[in-house]
Amino acid sequence: MKTKKREDRREVVVKVVPRPARHARWPWVLAAAAAVAVSFWAYSPALHGPFLFDDTALPFALPNFTDKLHVWLRGVRPLLMFSYWANAMISRDDPYSYHVVNVIFHWISSALAFLIVRRIMEWAGADAARRNLLAGFAAAVFLLHPVQTEAVAYLAGRSDGLSVMLAFAAFAVFLYRPERAVSWWVVALVLVLFAAGFLAKQDVIALPALLLLTDYWWNPSFSFQGIRANWRLYLPLFLGAAVVVAWSWRTIMHAETAGFGLKDFTWYQYFFTQCRALLVYPAMFLLPANLTADWDFPISRTILDHGALAGLIVLLALAAAAWHFRRRFPLAGFGFFTYLVLMAPTSSILPIKDPVAERRLYFSMLGLLLIVVDLVGRLKLDRKVLAAACLVIALVAAGATRARAAVWADPVVLWEDTARKSPHKWRVRFQLAASYLFAGQYGRAEAEFAKAAPLAPPDHNLLVDWGLALDGLNRMDEALAKLRQAAAMEPTPHVYTQIAQVYGKRRYWADAMDALATAEKLDSDFATIYVYRGNIYFNTGQYRAAAAEYQHALKLQPDYEEALRNLVKAQQLMRVAR
Repeated sequence: MKTKKREDRREVVVKVVPRPARHARWPWVLAAAAAVAVSFWAYSPALHGPFLFDDTALPFALPNFTDKLHVWLRGVRPLLMFSYWANAMISRDDPYSYHVVNVIFHWISSALAFLIVRRIMEWAGADAARRNLLAGFAAAVFLLHPVQTEAVAYLAGRSDGLSVMLAFAAFAVFLYRPERAVSWWVVALVLVLFAAGFLAKQDVIALPALLLLTDYWWNPSFSFQGIRANWRLYLPLFLGAAVVVAWSWRTIMHAETAGFGLKDFTWYQYFFTQCRALLVYPAMFLLPANLTADWDFPISRTILDHGALAGLIVLLALAAAAWHFRRRFPLAGFGFFTYLVLMAPTSSILPIKDPVAERRLYFSMLGLLLIVVDLVGRLKLDRKVLAAACLVIALVAAGATRARAAVWADPVVLWEDTARKSPHKWRVRFQLAASYLFAGQYGRAEAEFAKAAPLAPPDHNLLVDWGLALDGLNRMDEALAKLRQAAAMEPTPHVYTQIAQVYGKRRYWADAMDALATAEKLDSDFATIYVYRGNIYFNTGQYRAAAAEYQHALKLQPDYEEALRNLVKAQQLMRVAR
């Protein structure tokens, strides 16, 4: 009889719940307002933070970005790019509005997490008196956990924030459907939200598997009845998934940074590595003391390398335990399998160059939160004591998030922090050196470039920036040697304009002109050539020739600020000369 009782309470039952009295809504309104205020405080250090790392390669950070929407929508994430375009129309290259939108998406995702956890707790038969409290606690942890900082404070992390918000919305619609078998309007809404999330980032491809798991887990005797009843939803979902896989097959097989075309390691080596990585994420969820922007996580080349076999055994043991105790701990068991399902797109067999990244926990944290609320809900604590403990944890998390957001607010601070935690990774050393360079700390930059160089084969970009750091230290011959080494590796107009700049600072006009002539032969549409040539004419008193060069640059790049500014100066001096 006891077993039957547990099974019955897991069945999806639609209940008509009376609307709460108006005075009963105020605590929820105040709680929501407090959550918004605390989260805004927590992320406030990063709201004016600059574009950094991958942000600088996105259209809004490029010096010649266009307002034409169709140009932004090219590529595999058009909805994400549309959101960036909307920000660009509001504040151009001012990062503030971009950061605010990221936080707003995070707020919405947290509210949806509350609804999702509350509904699943209801199906699990959780104590009604604690259900809202624990669902609110889960939402607060999702909102304020410091591991979320990378997805929220980092503008390129919006791909996770936007896609997960839409996937959570689709899941909430599925959970709160008015009838056990989905209607066509529910199917349509779930499909639209899922498709929108997919167009923001492809990792939400795991959502159909989550829906299947949910329909299987929360029906009597863990049966397939719910799946069969919802064929209207699963048929178009999996047909669409097949179309997407066929459309993306070439990219999946040949992409060099994420796919089976990756040359750094094989798919099975990536799987061995993820057997360890899948245990790292719960550890950083429980104790976020060593967060870093760029993990130096070694690859397991064999199943015995770096403890991959032990990781696989632990995962299998946890999966077996979750299945064995599924009736006794249905919420925790469901949470564990939810975590695995949502991590699968990035942490299974499809190789990705970075084996660990904190923002991958943004989607899968839902599963860990379900485990936590199951375990916490079983504690024999007075409701007020439990509420106070949850509040303290949320506030501590908010303080930790604020400290982490402050790290993401400054590129020098970010890469110094990352270098302390991943000191032997080439990319980290290079990024730290570049942040020093752009901050005008040429001595520190040169020292970091020297540390980065031995960690990887010679790199064109490192040599160019290293040369600029040496130039900042007034070590012209060494600077030119690095720049010419970079030009020998990859002759680009950029490197030759930098050579011209080094000569121009010393008033070696003929050498500077020769370098610009070489750059023009490589790419006559590179606007910087004409700005630098105009600067040479300007500094030698040839204002009319300088104005012509600036005008040429502006034809190629109408918003080139240096060209606009110097053209005005040249024209003013031309009028004075008359």
